Amino acid sequence: MKSTISTLFGSALLSIGLLGGTALAADDDDHIKVGTVAGPETDIMRLAAEIAEEEYDLDVEIVEFTDYVTPNAALADGSLDANAYQHEPYMQGMVEDRGYDFAIAGYTFVYPIGAYSEKYETIDELPDGATIALPNDPSNEGRALILMHKEGLIELDDPENLEATPIDIVDNPHDFEFREIEAAQLPRVLPDVDMAFINNTFAQPAGLHLDDALISEGADSPYVNLIVVRQGDEDREAIQQLVDAYQTDAVAEKAEELFKGGAVPGWE
Repeated sequence: MKSTISTLFGSALLSIGLLGGTALAADDDDHIKVGTVAGPETDIMRLAAEIAEEEYDLDVEIVEFTDYVTPNAALADGSLDANAYQHEPYMQGMVEDRGYDFAIAGYTFVYPIGAYSEKYETIDELPDGATIALPNDPSNEGRALILMHKEGLIELDDPENLEATPIDIVDNPHDFEFREIEAAQLPRVLPDVDMAFINNTFAQPAGLHLDDALISEGADSPYVNLIVVRQGDEDREAIQQLVDAYQTDAVAEKAEELFKGGAVPGWE
């Protein structure tokens, strides 16, 4: 297998090894670099890379990241040809905030977010004054708060606001306290809080399964993840070959094996 896996542990290594310039990006249609977040989503991309090699003789080099910000920076500066880790609300937030010129090349999976606890087995057991950890990136924080609103735990001034934060809560009848934490760190802080909203990207590697969540999104979640490229590259042959290799039954079966119902194909 030609696929090469480069694991980057944090922004410091990234700035030295990857973001040094566009010369590191692939410059032909037989080899492309794709960024993923380390964990089971990378395992899924490995299989897609194998299929792309077998079907199209395409060499897919996978570059792993450990956060949600640097894969977009790497794509924007040309160090990557594509990334596959984010949903559209998050991408649009980054585009608006940083001026990235991105396009959607294809869809991957919906990874429903769940609220987990090591102290309580049901949402009804959650006490007044409980401490709840939220992802601190705008779209996923709003995603968690909207889910709480739908469950009747809080009331938001605008439940359609995908970037809601705790200051948008107009009624907090249970006096919940909120802590905003980097998404990757949420499994680590879970023992120290009463409940934490954790994306499946980080929940599954921590041994957390969606069936164990106190509350979770359903399969109808609008937060389908994407294969993202720079504007103008969405119709590039190699990119579409990667999309076609990804959107296969074999990849869907691999996701089911890894996430056990926590990954819903977004292209069907």
